[in-house]
Amino acid sequence: MKTIFKYALATLAMISMTFTQAQNTDAVVESIVKEATENSQLERLAHEMLDVIGPRLVGTPQMKQANDWAVAQYGKWDISARNEKWGEWRAWERGITHIDMVHPRIQTLDGMQLAWNPSTGSKGVTAEVIILPTVKDSLEFNNWLKSVKGKLVMTSIYQPTGRPDYNWEEFATEESFAKMKKERDSLSKEWYANIKRMGYSSRTLDQALEKAGAAGIIASYWSKGFGANKIFSARTEKIPTVDIELEDYTMLYRLVEYGSKPKVKIVAESKDLGVATNYNTIAEIKGSEKPDEYVIMSAHFDSWDGGTGATDNGTGTLVMMEALRILKKVYPNPKRTILVGHWGSEEQGLNGSRAFVEDHPEIVKNTQAVFNQDNGTGRVVNLSGAGFLHAYEYLSRWLEAVPNDISKHIETDFPGSPSGGGSDNASFVAAGAPSFNLSSLNWSYWNYTWHTNRDTYDKIVFDDVRSNAILTAILVYMACEDPNRASSEKIILPVNSRTGEQRTWPELRSPERKGGIDK
Repeated sequence: MKTIFKYALATLAMISMTFTQAQNTDAVVESIVKEATENSQLERLAHEMLDVIGPRLVGTPQMKQANDWAVAQYGKWDISARNEKWGEWRAWERGITHIDMVHPRIQTLDGMQLAWNPSTGSKGVTAEVIILPTVKDSLEFNNWLKSVKGKLVMTSIYQPTGRPDYNWEEFATEESFAKMKKERDSLSKEWYANIKRMGYSSRTLDQALEKAGAAGIIASYWSKGFGANKIFSARTEKIPTVDIELEDYTMLYRLVEYGSKPKVKIVAESKDLGVATNYNTIAEIKGSEKPDEYVIMSAHFDSWDGGTGATDNGTGTLVMMEALRILKKVYPNPKRTILVGHWGSEEQGLNGSRAFVEDHPEIVKNTQAVFNQDNGTGRVVNLSGAGFLHAYEYLSRWLEAVPNDISKHIETDFPGSPSGGGSDNASFVAAGAPSFNLSSLNWSYWNYTWHTNRDTYDKIVFDDVRSNAILTAILVYMACEDPNRASSEKIILPVNSRTGEQRTWPELRSPERKGGIDK
């Protein structure tokens, strides 16, 4: 009888403890939601980062300005933060770009200089515009190269339409749509075949034109959306390279084809600033019970600079800053250490996060979980187990604490497969740390904002970003509170059906620590 009584008491104690823990969890979750909803800092942070500082290209003064701003902002919230050097990069700053057609009429063209391109000076470059020839072989092309001296050469394909496919599908007849696609596909196939006949690739052609004496390069990397172009870096060392939006590019192209001999003036006043030290911004709240175990919040801080880097990855940065602010206020004494990594130079090969993983093996081996966000402004709709065998057990449990109006949108994929390098979670996955990407709803990300001139503040959907901050804060809270270490046991990857070989887990890769400069 006494034994039965003891068991009953023990059972009641366990029920009471579980109920108390549930009550505490509910209270913290409610506080997270309340703070995020009633006292959101997202709009202000977005304005300061995107409107005031602007794009955050590695090696630019704006990148360092953003690092310092984040440290100062965390300090205002009484959160410890620091800038941690990970490498050096070519230091460069964008200046005024002005592109004008001056013949056969005057028109200012929409475009910009590409990154790390040298300045033209205030006088700029004025020259006739020409297009690439159709050739039968490299000998014919090399003979043509003699004619490019002093000319601005257009190096991108002519697009027969500036309307994206969805616009055609909505309004065109089936026959008209099919005709357009056939024409475009044919032009594209012939374009790349012609480049190959020249003896070059799209990556080496610009250098050949520069060596032959071209005055500059005019390109248009259309992103298949109205007014949207991808903006990356220049491949020329001394002459200007500019990207012009499709509407103006195709007009110039037609003027050349019809024999009007257009002339364009390019003024691109960038600055070469030597070498810049580059940093990751790290913020943390020390754990009260297990300070040497870590829950990591991850988002890259850098961007390309066609726009202001709003959705790639301004929104991921905002999510992590806002989530940590909320946790500091409602959960100031986490059981495990919460660390936020705002990584540098993700866009050039995950360099900041790879450097952190390489420099801090003691943190990586004691990581409970990493939550990374890096694919646009949309609410999180997918959570993969990333190839960790037991991720289902703990991720599902943590996700249960998330309010239904957020979790109902999220599909899970277990055990999933490991990321090979799409974003910074891959740096941790390769080191064996349970690392998960909070994958977002599309919002036309790939065409309209990913690496484009349209990636600006106005594209942010703040309701979705707020939802993601709540989700992240709750997942981090649950991971900190979990009495058990999350398993990092990996699945055995399947055989590659294409090669017939066993797939292997991604391997650790060292970062590029001296980018764009002589080593």
